Amino acid sequence: MANKSYSLAHTKWMCKYHIVFTPKYRRKIIYNKYREDLIEIMKTLCKYKGVEIIEGHMMPDHVHMLVAIPPRISVSSFMGYLKGKSALMMFERHANLKYRFGNRHFWAEGYYVSTVGLNEETIRKYIRDQEKHDMAVDKLSVKEYEDPFAK
Repeated sequence: MANKSYSLAHTKWMCKYHIVFTPKYRRKIIYNKYREDLIEIMKTLCKYKGVEIIEGHMMPDHVHMLVAIPPRISVSSFMGYLKGKSALMMFERHANLKYRFGNRHFWAEGYYVSTVGLNEETIRKYIRDQEKHDMAVDKLSVKEYEDPFAK
C-alpha cells in the first residue's frame, strides 16, 4: 500500500490524497441508515471513475478519505463529481432529506485536501541506488553466446 504505483498506457503514477468534507451546516447526519448508504454510494462513484479508496471513515459530521486519483482526473473535478452525484443519490434514496436540506444541497461548499507523497529520504535513496540496480539488471539479462562448433 505505501509505495504502490499504478499504470496507465504510458504512465506510472502514485497520486494519493487525504480528503475531508462535511454535510451542509455540519449536521450530524452521517450515522445509522444514512451512513451505510453513503458508504455504498462513495464506493460505487469511486469505482466508476477508477479511483481507489485506500482508507475511509465516516464520522457523524464529516468524511475522511484517503484516495488514489488517476492523474487524468483533477482533484477538484473529482470532488465536484463525488459530492454532486452522492447528494443526488442520497436525495433519491431518502426523499425526506429534501425537506431538511432544501434545494438539494447535502454537502457544504469546499473540502480539505492534502497530498500524500513519498518521504524525501526514500526518494534520495532511490536516486542513489537506481544506477546500481540498473547495472545489476543488465548483468543478469546479458547472455554470453558460445560458438557450438568451436571445440
